[in-house]
Amino acid sequence: MNKDAQMKAAINQKLIETGERERLKELLRAKLIECGWRDQLKAHCKDVINEKGVEHVTVDDLVAEITPKGRVLVPDSVKKELLQRIRAFLAQHASL
Repeated sequence: MNKDAQMKAAINQKLIETGERERLKELLRAKLIECGWRDQLKAHCKDVINEKGVEHVTVDDLVAEITPKGRVLVPDSVKKELLQRIRAFLAQHASL
């Protein structure tokens, strides 16, 4: 395992141990619902299903189709807030 992968694993472990990972996930979930991201993605899913026909779409196909759009639709403000929270966490736990 290279140094970056080790660091990522250590950070992830610390996030899990402290419960911060769950808090960040909840914050992300709430922010995405608040900004309408979830509704936009739901509508896109319906469009894809209607376009291809419900019989011809698998869950894997749907995930492959909506994932890129889902990532693009996340507002920059949400990404920035999450990044700030992660940086603050890392500053508090600098011993990693």
